[in-house]
Amino acid sequence: MRILVLSDIHANLTALEAALDAAKGRWDRAVCLGDVVGYGPDPNEVATRIREMGAFCIRGNHDKAVAELMATEDFNPVAKAAVVWTRESLSKESLQWLKSLPSGPKEIEGIVLVHGSFHDEDEYVFTPEQALQGLLDSSRPLTFFGHTHHQGGFSYHDAQLEVLQIRPRDSDSFAALRIEPEKRYLLNPGAVGQPRDGNARAAFAIVDLEHRVVEFWRAAYDISAVQARMQAAHLPEPLVQRLLLGR
Repeated sequence: MRILVLSDIHANLTALEAALDAAKGRWDRAVCLGDVVGYGPDPNEVATRIREMGAFCIRGNHDKAVAELMATEDFNPVAKAAVVWTRESLSKESLQWLKSLPSGPKEIEGIVLVHGSFHDEDEYVFTPEQALQGLLDSSRPLTFFGHTHHQGGFSYHDAQLEVLQIRPRDSDSFAALRIEPEKRYLLNPGAVGQPRDGNARAAFAIVDLEHRVVEFWRAAYDISAVQARMQAAHLPEPLVQRLLLGR
């Protein structure tokens, strides 16, 4: 079984299609770790694409905010403006689908899916200290999380916690991580639609359960086309500019 792991698409259809083109023929099942919408100009198109491809999807904080399942007091003004625009732009069908998304953690095909952390779907996991409890408590050795928009993750074995900097070089499409049977892993596929790890290419992962390998992918896409749609929609300019920076 090969599983395509998507996360943080953030209504960026061009980035999603580039990721799917790069992954074509390489996966049997698709999952999404949430934040399907928010920030980007294509909320209906992305929601429809994820539904049509049959991806199992959990919710992210932006999905909840747009669906009015959480307050936005903690959102910065730019993110809050994007939430309002997205909510007003969504079809009733897409909005209802967002409202129906389950929260993590969810187990599927032998892996665990969360948006933020194992214990709190809205928590950011950047440090080993933040990752440790989830590594210990997850029901499976292999857990995937999103939310930070940073590709990589953590492993744990015999009281040793390791930070995994697994990202492809600029000249490569992917970098591979071999899953060792005795270790536990908390891995982030990166953000499809708004990377923040300094690489502007769309990020995702492919898990090969049979061969115990996780591939961390990057795919270039037409950022200027997305920026033009964002500006036409009058989305906040900081969101437009950060796509090119990958920050």
